[in-house]
Amino acid sequence: MTLRVAVQMDPIETVKIAGDSSFALMLSAQERGHELYHYDVRSLAWDRGAITAHAAPVTVQRVEGNHFTKGETRRIDLKEDIDVVLMRQDPPFDLGYISAALLLDRLQGETLVVNDPREVINAPEKMFVLDYARFMPPTLIARSLDDVRAFQREIADEFLGGLVVKPLHGNGGKAIFRIGPDGENLSALFEVFNQTWPEPHMVQPFLPEVSEGDKRIVLVDGEVAGAINRFPGEGEFRSNLAQGGHAEGAELTEREQEICAAMGPELKKRGLVFVGIDVIGGKWLTEINVTSPTGIVAIDKFNGTDTAAKIWDAIEARQPAL
Repeated sequence: MTLRVAVQMDPIETVKIAGDSSFALMLSAQERGHELYHYDVRSLAWDRGAITAHAAPVTVQRVEGNHFTKGETRRIDLKEDIDVVLMRQDPPFDLGYISAALLLDRLQGETLVVNDPREVINAPEKMFVLDYARFMPPTLIARSLDDVRAFQREIADEFLGGLVVKPLHGNGGKAIFRIGPDGENLSALFEVFNQTWPEPHMVQPFLPEVSEGDKRIVLVDGEVAGAINRFPGEGEFRSNLAQGGHAEGAELTEREQEICAAMGPELKKRGLVFVGIDVIGGKWLTEINVTSPTGIVAIDKFNGTDTAAKIWDAIEARQPAL
């Protein structure tokens, strides 16, 4: 059976096809004979009970500079015209993102949305991970500078490299700062953070193990599909590929297998089909990425796997007619 698939994502014109996970998912769907539609989240609407979007049929191909053909845009009903919605627009995880997810949640029982939008709301990357705090480095989420200074004093004997401060709902390694052991500029940084974001911020010790890699592990329906180890670029402590890091193929450590086994059943129960977790130095869990996870192209390149196919296997298994 052919599925009608609507992909809610950023403009397809700007996709960097060499490493884009959403594009890889579209290619894989097309290879299976599924129909593809693309729409911008800003066109999503609720109209007298119907959830609609302005979407265009698309075909895709792995040709740089000529990677898609788009048909005429029309208004579609995501209940009546579509079988699967892929929620793949990039964060930030803000009120716009949450509002779109709440609209898509109204498709429940009619059209499958991946990942489950209600559970995406319930599982922001740096908050959901707190359910697995036993695998995390010492972590503080706060706005108070006094709390941060107390935290730094309490962990100083065990963690000598100072602190890392991150926005609670940031993405792609943006606005992540390292503060040295002397705490210099901490107060100035927190002034900027508190003026920029209304929510509290995440504070953790700097982990020198990041030089051994920041591993992205992808789980599909709660099962490990593969991993890559990401290393910081020259003059950087952030290992995100978007920040100049580089990747290598990777196997899981015993500790990482334990982490995945602990969360796998819960991910599947929540309908979080495609999830990427980040683990530093083979042992420190830092994030659970559910909004628009990435990394499958690099994983497949290094490991000779087909993660997009695994994701579509999981999606198709949720279609009662298949």
